[in-house]
Amino acid sequence: MRSYLEFERPVAELEGKVQELRALSKEGDAVAIGEEIAKLEAKASQALADIYAKLTPWQRTQIARHPDRPHALEYISTLVEDFTPLAGDRGYAEDAAIVAGLGRFRGRAIAVIGNEKGSDTQSRLKHNFGMARPEGYRKAVRVMTLAERFGLPLVTFVDTAGAYPGIGAEERGQAEAIARSTDRCLSLGVPNVAIIIGEGGSGGAIAIATANRVLMLEHAIYSVISPEGAASILWHDSTRAQDAATNMKITAQDLFKFGVIDRIVEEPVGGAHRAPKEAMEQAGDAIEKALEELAGKSIAEIKRMRREKFLAIGRTL
Repeated sequence: MRSYLEFERPVAELEGKVQELRALSKEGDAVAIGEEIAKLEAKASQALADIYAKLTPWQRTQIARHPDRPHALEYISTLVEDFTPLAGDRGYAEDAAIVAGLGRFRGRAIAVIGNEKGSDTQSRLKHNFGMARPEGYRKAVRVMTLAERFGLPLVTFVDTAGAYPGIGAEERGQAEAIARSTDRCLSLGVPNVAIIIGEGGSGGAIAIATANRVLMLEHAIYSVISPEGAASILWHDSTRAQDAATNMKITAQDLFKFGVIDRIVEEPVGGAHRAPKEAMEQAGDAIEKALEELAGKSIAEIKRMRREKFLAIGRTL
């Protein structure tokens, strides 16, 4: 069963009628019913296109969090061949909220890191809903170091509401681990490309997204704090998350204007959750283009370009 968001209700009603007619077509006049189905499908497609042509920031936030949206492991299994996962930070434990390893992307050997949220109750609990602990970021640093040692470009798939805020994580140095991961991204001597595929939340996202090229899916969000968290701080009322989302400029369209991201990757009409394979292929094309732009550059040039990119953010505003 397809999951519909509240603002998609007109589409849900039309597609529901289509399903009812499909069931009736086995019993009645298949030709007449087929014509009615075609009309309703056309109406549903047009309604979907109209809705997605004028989305609000809060609606984009809901799309970015859609449970059927493809996650990091799906992108990796689709785009990366011979993926070999690497586990553990060699210091404390394994953290399944961050997946990392080595593989081949369209003929090119790469290192891969991603936030994994999980797709059902069991996997979400296993991956802690994509909220990494310190050992997750230390694992990421370990893989970044391997990438640099072997001259492999790094690709990261960003999708997290933020780092895990639990007591244990704080006791084990959450802030320090995030800072070191961010610093390692900045100091890498190999090209790195980050793509925000869902939520890019706070330092938990930027710890693996400080890259030469930052790409962002059309309906993803990227911010220093969640809309609910911002509403709680600003107005002491988390129900004003919609107001916060509008004012925070968290959409790909706003962030591209500000120079925070380098490219918006278009999604199929209706979002990546409606056509995940197509969305992942388009993301793969954008990643390939970014890697080609960075290929052949010296270590010094790679570092200089990355440093200048982040220092330039906000200077032209």
